[in-house]
Amino acid sequence: MLLVTGATGGLGHETIDCLLTTIPAAEIAALVRDASKATDLVQRGVDVRRADYFDYPALVQAFRGIEKVLLVSAVAFTDRVSQHRNVIDAAKEAGVKHLFYTSIQRSSDFVMPEVTESDLATEAYLKASGLVYTILKNGYYFEGLGYLIGSEVPESEIEVPAGEGKAAFVKRAELAAATAALLTSEAHDNQEYTLAGSEAYSFHDVAQELSALAGRPIVYKNTEPAPYIAQKVAAGFPEAVAKFFAQWDDAIKHGMLAVPDGTVERLLGRKPTSLREYLKTTYFPAN
Repeated sequence: MLLVTGATGGLGHETIDCLLTTIPAAEIAALVRDASKATDLVQRGVDVRRADYFDYPALVQAFRGIEKVLLVSAVAFTDRVSQHRNVIDAAKEAGVKHLFYTSIQRSSDFVMPEVTESDLATEAYLKASGLVYTILKNGYYFEGLGYLIGSEVPESEIEVPAGEGKAAFVKRAELAAATAALLTSEAHDNQEYTLAGSEAYSFHDVAQELSALAGRPIVYKNTEPAPYIAQKVAAGFPEAVAKFFAQWDDAIKHGMLAVPDGTVERLLGRKPTSLREYLKTTYFPAN
């Protein structure tokens, strides 16, 4: 039996959606903090189990009878390492055989304080745990572009502090499908995979594609973090969140998300969504 944590979140829920197309619902369990948000999963026959990453006894109970666990990493701005260690320890105590962990792509040595440090600590702890592991180093979601450049088509400029960096963006639903394919196949014991797009794009590329779709010139202008953060705060984001956006831009600038990978394409059996396809669907849905 498979268990997916974070099952009411985006990646966790979409992974379960994909699993339901290939294996019976009776073979799938979902870990949630709030069962009232998982009624659709219950209706589809998924075994919904409640536990918080901080609640060790509840985690042990939730993992009883589970062979494989997908640990969807905890959100930033929390004690991620303690939460992840609780999940790993509880899985081991409950007799889980194999734990999959959603880490972040690392194509360079750049360190994001809110993400990379805790990922590295979690990966080391998992490898030392004695559990069979698979580490999934996920690329940056296409959906995250909206936070970095805004949800509306820019008038004439994209201003982002990402320099000349590139990112191998990947659509979250396709990342979920690739994850589901790994969970339901074998030969992944103690392996690490980068799950990113098949092509890397700069913000010059984003501006060029938006220009073509909008029928007017839109250019990318590299900016400094301080005015970018101030602009996000003015748009209504808390300062901590605005700084987090700037961290992602800095990660792109320093190549952390830059290297394309063919694993998602191989698991999907097709090319993943391209930049133009994503921008057209998201920013020009009526066209």
